[in-house]
Amino acid sequence: MTDLAPVLDSADTNLEASLGRLFELIRIRSVSTDPAFKAECRKAAEWLVRELTALGFDASVRDTPGHPMVVAHHDGATPDAPHVLFYGHYDVQPVDPIELWETDPFEPSLKEEAGRKVITGRGTSDDKGQLMTFVEACRAYKQVNGNLPCRVTILFEGEEESGSPSLKPFLTANAEELKADCALVCDTGMWDRETPAISSSLRGLVGEEVTVIAASRDLHSGMYGGAAANPIRILTSILAGLHDETGRVTLPGFYDGVEETPDDVKASWARLAGNDKDFLGDVGLSLPSGEKGRSILELIWARPTAEINGIVGGYTGEGFKTVIAAKASAKISFRLVGQQDPAAIRESFRAYVQSKIPADCKVEFHEHGGSPAIHLPYDSALLQKAKEGLSREWPKPAVVIGMGGSIPIVGDFQKMLGMESLLIGYAQSDDRIHSPNEKYDLVSYHKGIRSWIRVLDALA
Repeated sequence: MTDLAPVLDSADTNLEASLGRLFELIRIRSVSTDPAFKAECRKAAEWLVRELTALGFDASVRDTPGHPMVVAHHDGATPDAPHVLFYGHYDVQPVDPIELWETDPFEPSLKEEAGRKVITGRGTSDDKGQLMTFVEACRAYKQVNGNLPCRVTILFEGEEESGSPSLKPFLTANAEELKADCALVCDTGMWDRETPAISSSLRGLVGEEVTVIAASRDLHSGMYGGAAANPIRILTSILAGLHDETGRVTLPGFYDGVEETPDDVKASWARLAGNDKDFLGDVGLSLPSGEKGRSILELIWARPTAEINGIVGGYTGEGFKTVIAAKASAKISFRLVGQQDPAAIRESFRAYVQSKIPADCKVEFHEHGGSPAIHLPYDSALLQKAKEGLSREWPKPAVVIGMGGSIPIVGDFQKMLGMESLLIGYAQSDDRIHSPNEKYDLVSYHKGIRSWIRVLDALA
C-alpha cells in the first residue's frame, strides 16, 4: 500500500480551496426537469470537464437526446492496476417551494446548524457534494503521487433527477468504453454520523395492476345484492389471500431463489438497530406486520414482499350510494431479493388471481415494470477491501447494509456492463434532499474525500 499520510494531508490542507470549487458547481442551476435550465445543465457538464481535464483526465462532454453526459478516463499507477468506474449525477431537483428556503438555493454557504458546520444549497448532498468528494480525492492523490492508484473512468449523468431517459441508450452505445472491474456509486448515505456504510443489496420490483370485471354496469344493491357477483368482494378476497397468518406470501414458487441471510450479517444488523417501536414510532406504529420471527432490518433489506398500493371500486364520493360496482381494481407491488425471477413472480400472481375469478366474470392485468434484485456477495473481496478502507477513516467500523428500494443505474451496470457496484455515500438522513434547505455536513464532505483516498488505495 501507498503511504497515504501525505495524500490525506493534502486533502486537509486544500479543503478550503476544494469547498470553493464545490460552491462554483452548486451555483450552476442544473435543474434537469425544467427545459428553462437546459443551458445550465450543459454549463455544469462543461465545468466538470474543465476540472477533470486540469487533473489529467481525458474528459469530454458527450451529447445525448437530452442533457449531456460527462465521460473521463485516467490511467493508474501501473498498466495492470484495477479499473473502477465512478458514477454520479450533476443535475438537481427543482427548488420549489422557493419561499421555504432560508437562503438562496443556488448561493451556497457554510453555516452552523445544530452544533455542526453544514454546506447549504440545492445539490449539496444530492449529488454535487457527493461526486466532488471523489474528484477531490483524485486531486489529492495526483498532487502527491503524480498518478492514481487505480485506472479510473468517470461517468457523470445530467438526467438522474428526471428519470434518466438517455442513460440506457448511452450505456449500450458505449459499453466497451465504460466497462471496468467494478462501479463505485456515491449517491447513498451513512448509517449514522460516525458509522460509514456500504449498501450491498437493492431489492428488485414487480408492479402489477389488476381489474376484476363482473356485471355489464353498476347495479342497485337492493335489486341485485346477494345474487350478482361483487367484484370488490372478489378482489379483496384475492388480495387477502396473498399472505398467510405468519405474514408469508402464499404465491406458489414465490420464495424460489430467496436465500437466508448469514447469521453473522444478521448479528451485525441487530447491533445497528433499535427496537421495533423505535423504527415504527416515527410513523405512529409499533408492531411489525411482515413475516414473523424476522427483525425489522431483515424485513426491509433481505426479505421479499407483496404490498397492496391502492384499491378502487364502486362509489367513493361524498355521502353514500347503494351500488354494486361493475369492476374493481388494485395496484400491487412485489419487492424481490436474491435470485427471484420477476417474470416468474408475475406469472405466479396472474395464475393465482385467475384461479379465483368466477366463471361469469373476467380479469385484466396491466404491467408496471419489473427488475431483479441486486446483491453483492457478503464475502466479496471488493466489499471487504472497501470496508477496511472506510473503517480506517471513521470513528466506528464500516457496516454492510441493504436497501429496501431500488437504484436503477446499479441494475443497468450489472445487466448491461457486467459489473458489480459498491454503493458508498456520506449523506445523512437529515440532509433534506429534494426538499427546501438541502444541506451536506462539512464532516461528510471532508471525510468523504479522505474516505475515497483510502478506498481507492485499498482497491489497488
